[in-house]
Amino acid sequence: EYFLLTVDSRKIDQEGKIPNETLEKLKSLGLFGLLVPEEYGGLGLSNTMYARLGEVISMDGSITVTLAAHQAIGLKGILLAGSEEQKARYLPRLASGEHVAAFCLTEPASGSDAASIQTRATLSEDKKHYVLNGSKVWITNGGLANVFTVFAKTEVVDSDGSVKDKITAFIVERDFGGVTNGKPEDKLGIRGSNTCEVHFENTRVPVGNVLGEVGGGFKVAMNVLNSGRFSMGSAVAGMLKRLIEMTAEHACTRKQFNRNLSEFGLIQEKFALMAQKTYVMESMTYLTAGMLDQPGFPDCSIEAAMVKVFSSEGAWQSVSEALQILGGTGYMKGYPYERLLRDSRILLVFEGTNEILRMYIALTGLQHAGQVLTARIK
Repeated sequence: EYFLLTVDSRKIDQEGKIPNETLEKLKSLGLFGLLVPEEYGGLGLSNTMYARLGEVISMDGSITVTLAAHQAIGLKGILLAGSEEQKARYLPRLASGEHVAAFCLTEPASGSDAASIQTRATLSEDKKHYVLNGSKVWITNGGLANVFTVFAKTEVVDSDGSVKDKITAFIVERDFGGVTNGKPEDKLGIRGSNTCEVHFENTRVPVGNVLGEVGGGFKVAMNVLNSGRFSMGSAVAGMLKRLIEMTAEHACTRKQFNRNLSEFGLIQEKFALMAQKTYVMESMTYLTAGMLDQPGFPDCSIEAAMVKVFSSEGAWQSVSEALQILGGTGYMKGYPYERLLRDSRILLVFEGTNEILRMYIALTGLQHAGQVLTARIK
């Protein structure tokens, strides 16, 4: 009810900012701690319930992305790989929204090729701190965050005694010093979300803020991204349900050639396509969420990648078809439809491009067959 009656998505889009009073209301509703366990002050929702709430808030892309960047990736590393001490220290204030989290992986020269990052963390002589230097780009919540999950190259001594550069994940507080951010980016869509560069200059990070193992950061990054992707399906499904409803109202009242648009076969075909896409992505999401909710942290990375690819492409196609039904109305800024089109475009790019994820799905899916065939050949 709050989202339908109070949130002014057009104003958020035009001004490129979510009002502070809206953010405070979201915090008071507990929406910054959906996945944080109750013992740390969160709501402790299952993945299934998290997906369900994603449907409700999905009509505003900027709010959806802000909340997802905070908990689906920003603080997720602490949930998945953090020590008990790290969880107790950081999760309560992140769950309440007192602190906002951001996920810092992408760099000016490192996008899909995450292993090529240049940000470096050097162990101090007294071995009590890492000194962090580097820049990250396109960081959602970058200008709002107090706590950052940052990935940097560190020197690691291998078992054979050789020294190699490996990625390590760190929990970095803005208060550590040397953390600055650029101005908010002026984006095509999700314009109200805060996206900017984040710079680290001689930032001293205590060794106790290493997330997981030294040199194990790439695995942390992939686990975080893999576990968060599935929720895109329910968010898109929620948005499309509302879009179908609004578009159907137009089609059932707009007359051309003395007939409602809804009576024309080609228009009916578009509604059928949108309904099919919505049903499939919703089904995929809740099946995957149910699997993730099973004991033992099952690996659902392939399923989550499939949900992300299908949902993002289904959103882009469905919103485009809706605009075709709406005609000129869909193209005007006085209506929400063109905003939904702009917001949808990023879905094919972030949290892993669809091209990279297609390769991941194919190659990972072939691994088992490859292992079986290799054993038989030998």
